[in-house]
Amino acid sequence: MKILHFNQRDDGGAGRAMMRLHQGLRANKVESFAFVQVKTSDDEWVSSPQSLIGKLSAKLKLSEHIAHLPLRLYQDKTDGHFSPSFALESPVTVIKERDPDIIHLHWINHGFINIEALAKLHKPIVWTLHDMWPFTGGCHYSNECTAYKNQCGNCPALGSQKENDLSRTIWKRKSKAWKNLNLTIAAPSNWMANCARESSLFGELPIEVIPNGLDTSEFKPVDKKMARQLMNLPQDKHLVLFGAANVQDVRKGMHLLLPALDKLHSNGLKDKIELMVFGAASTQMQDVEFKINSLGRLNDNISLSLAYSAADVFIAPSLEDNLPNTLVESLACGTPGVAFNVGGIPDIIDHKHNGYLATPFEPESLAEGIRWVLQADESHALRINSHQKAEQMFELLSQARHYKKLYDTILAKKTG
Repeated sequence: MKILHFNQRDDGGAGRAMMRLHQGLRANKVESFAFVQVKTSDDEWVSSPQSLIGKLSAKLKLSEHIAHLPLRLYQDKTDGHFSPSFALESPVTVIKERDPDIIHLHWINHGFINIEALAKLHKPIVWTLHDMWPFTGGCHYSNECTAYKNQCGNCPALGSQKENDLSRTIWKRKSKAWKNLNLTIAAPSNWMANCARESSLFGELPIEVIPNGLDTSEFKPVDKKMARQLMNLPQDKHLVLFGAANVQDVRKGMHLLLPALDKLHSNGLKDKIELMVFGAASTQMQDVEFKINSLGRLNDNISLSLAYSAADVFIAPSLEDNLPNTLVESLACGTPGVAFNVGGIPDIIDHKHNGYLATPFEPESLAEGIRWVLQADESHALRINSHQKAEQMFELLSQARHYKKLYDTILAKKTG
């Protein structure tokens, strides 16, 4: 069995999830390859464009810039991510070279793969939903808009008041190009699966729930005292951790985390708590009363595991999220999480068992969750429960076996 994955890059949230699955499949004796627009790893089974236009496009982000040109027509567009999906190159050549049994799509935006190109692949396709874009008119998260259940238009993400706007055009392109695809959908969370089932584009397709996996031999608890010592962090403070690839993304909820921290400060915890932050720096953090330990970008598993293990609690105040890698990684390292009860997060956090599910978008509830974890009588049990949940639900080889079974089923139908 030969699987060819497509993801715009081999790092970032979707890229890390794709690479973990790819490595898990190879460990399960599956011939797994990946093709990305931007390659940062040294994995010999991962390739990237070799043509001059492909290399220039990746280096100068030509495809990304061209793909986003239509958005200039929408001056009232929100800060949410929206992708029209136009691309300079086609994936057909690499498919002919690899001749896979199944094509596995992941995150294909930023000018990586054109909507119409999927109809030319002529192979069974599995598509893992890392966000909502595959079944919307262009937004990656709908922000409670339900127009994707019909055919989009009047798009709030575009600030549009027109029915036949760019989102309707993109929806029509998808509907026409993907009508006869041999397509199976995989959703990392129950929430994402339910959204896909309710969508007009994917509602009739087979949809499987397969959580993202990670290697729990790499992401595992490290002695807290040693982790803090190695990262030059204080031993006598409660350490609250927050991090994301882009902490300034509004969807990640930092604007709700800050008032939650202010409430902890006003409740007499100022001298007992310090904040740890990884990811791109944010000027908003300068107004926080707590001391901030800025960890910068953490791109390797060892540094991430040390950061999670050093913390007492990890905060994920997302407004919408699928199955955030950071929260799963934190639990694997034995650190409980606090997050709003939204999206796929209830698949990860069991309330007051391995963390705390706060009332959506209420800083007071988020602060109460942080306080509850920090003052829990059974904090050791919380850490054990967190690690056990990761081992039971998100272990990499289990995920790979689940996908292998799905591939087998698809190929059996093809030959049957």
